[in-house]
Amino acid sequence: MQPKQRSGFGYFFYGLELAFSPGIRRFVLLPLLANILLVGGSLYFLFQHLGGWIDQWMTHLPDFLSWLSYVIWPLLVITILATFSYFFSTLANFIAAPFNGLLAEKVEEKLTGQKINDDGILDVVKDVPRVLSREWRKLMYMLPKALGLFILLLIPALGQTIGPIAWFIFTAWTLAIQYCDYPFDNHKIDFHSMRMSLKQKQSKAYGFGVVVSVLTTIPIVNLFVVPIAVCGATAMWVAEYRDEFKNRS
Repeated sequence: MQPKQRSGFGYFFYGLELAFSPGIRRFVLLPLLANILLVGGSLYFLFQHLGGWIDQWMTHLPDFLSWLSYVIWPLLVITILATFSYFFSTLANFIAAPFNGLLAEKVEEKLTGQKINDDGILDVVKDVPRVLSREWRKLMYMLPKALGLFILLLIPALGQTIGPIAWFIFTAWTLAIQYCDYPFDNHKIDFHSMRMSLKQKQSKAYGFGVVVSVLTTIPIVNLFVVPIAVCGATAMWVAEYRDEFKNRS
């Protein structure tokens, strides 16, 4: 069965349907548990301190831009929520990467009716170092850009106006990379080729990343985003990219 092509938004919500479908639900549990523990705990800490951080940040806004405070305040809230959610979701994904890869594999098998490989549990365990190495490669791609944007956020006036928008766009792109990489990696497609393929269909990648980014800022909802995003990204791989790479081999 070949899933129909959708928008980036559409793939995420199709992932929601897949995550709760028979044969897939049990593979959702471990990524879900990792996300609940890490992201849930971090957001509890965040909401204890959010108001004070924003009030302190707003004191750096020049007087002549004080009229923008009603616009900047919600932008800062979204930026801080997105930053925390992004950081701890990345950490959760790093820890749960082997389980996310297994989930992507099972979703692809459900969608195509074809087994990706015949690996047993021992083979999955042996593959953990390689999977974690791939997660490290993603982190090294994202970290310098994230640090640059963080420095931008610290610049008075410019950081409070342009910074949140730039951070949101960056987050959308990196989340698309994060989740789409699991099905690509299951087929041993290198990281550079994966990124170039996503760039060829940027509207779908960004659309997918935007909805993931927004939902990761919503308490409770964000606890369930990771496995749904893995399922949606795998559906995108099957419908948009799989045949392209099959034809190359």
